[in-house]
Amino acid sequence: MDTLSYKTISANKATVNKEWVIVDATDQVVGRLGAKVAKLLRGKYKPNFTPHVDCGDNVIIINASKVKFTGNKWTDKIYLSYTGYPGGQREITPARLMQKPNGAEKLMKRTVKGMLPKNRLGAKLLGNLYVYEGAEHKHEAQSPKLIDINSLK
Repeated sequence: MDTLSYKTISANKATVNKEWVIVDATDQVVGRLGAKVAKLLRGKYKPNFTPHVDCGDNVIIINASKVKFTGNKWTDKIYLSYTGYPGGQREITPARLMQKPNGAEKLMKRTVKGMLPKNRLGAKLLGNLYVYEGAEHKHEAQSPKLIDINSLK
């Protein structure tokens, strides 16, 4: 076998092929769903994955209000944020977050954001995520394909 004939393929912005996929979040555990969606956004399931390039897919999550947590995480898990002022540390539980307007979208985006790189590329990848609380979405023109998230590793 001639190993010198193999070339490492490095994708760039022009050669990457991005697709649109739909993920149904009904009865999915939030953390496990977030990990798989982060891998889809990053492009890790593709053979031409390049770490410094946005080569992932555009992901649409539908039925985000029907996600679930294991155990007592709905009430016991705490998300912390800080306003920047003294005494400005805020905490919120997932149950209280879901009661807010667009709560399911905020919950899923926060989950996926924590699993992406903490740099400019991660911020750009998060822009490729679209979350909807119901089954309706406005991306029919892109003709997205529905994938089974449970079949991915």
